[in-house]
Order: sequence, then structure tokens, then C-alpha cells
Amino acid sequence: MRKFLVVLDDSSECLNAMRFAAMRAARTGGGVQILSVIPPDEFNHWIGVGEVMREEARERIEVHFEVFAKWMRDRQGIDPELVIREGQAVDEIVAQIAEDTEIGVLVLGAGTGKKGPGPLVTQLTKNAGGLPIPITVVPGDLSKEKLEAIT
Repeated sequence: MRKFLVVLDDSSECLNAMRFAAMRAARTGGGVQILSVIPPDEFNHWIGVGEVMREEARERIEVHFEVFAKWMRDRQGIDPELVIREGQAVDEIVAQIAEDTEIGVLVLGAGTGKKGPGPLVTQLTKNAGGLPIPITVVPGDLSKEKLEAIT
């Protein structure tokens, strides 16, 4: 089964990327894999404190994931899987793509602010020619209706 890989982060454009991935998967018989990356610099503390912070980060991710997963299950009939990795975001995205051969498309949400599309879109599109799969960049300000029309 072809999977749409989408990155779960705190950005507002993440929502449209999630919607797009779920709708495309539902219409094409695919699946959705949601990847969240915990930056390594969040745990540069004493070992005990770092472990507690790591566990708290994982719990926050799982709660955030469940919001999207419930919508995907209820509205699109898709049961997404969650993958949590630790490291630099771009490196971990590329590693996940390399490790899971069922991933067929990377879906990213593009920011609409003055700062540009966002660091992930900027970094990954620069190296898109070296990726083994296509990238779909979803504008962060597309309406639900427009998303439904194009998926």
C-alpha cells in the first residue's frame, strides 16, 4: 500500500497537509503515516531531566496525533500510523523515507506568512531531486472546499 508521509509539527500549515494526505489516501486506497521529529537540543540536560522531557514531548505528540487521527478515521476512513523520531527534522524525514519503502509521497504544508513557506519546505525542495519520492506542497491557506476539490 502506498503511504502519504506527512509531518506533524506546531505549524498552522500542518493542518492542511494532514487534510490533503488523508483525503488523497482515502480516494486512492492508500495510507497515511504521520511523522513527528523531536529535536535533539530539547534534551541537553542532566540524564534524568532529559528523560522526563523526552517522555513529556512524546506524550504531547501522541495527544496532538490523536486529534488528527480521530478526524482521519471518522471523516476519511483512514487509520494513520504515528512515527516519532529524534534528530534534525530534514535528516529524520529523509531517513524515514529510506527505511519505509511503502512511502510514496511526502506531503508538506507551506506557510503563507512573510517568512516564506517554512524551513522544511525550503530545505526539502532544494534537495527534491535527490529524494526517491515526489513532494506535494500544500498551501497553508487553502480552504477545506478547495482541498476537497483538488484531492
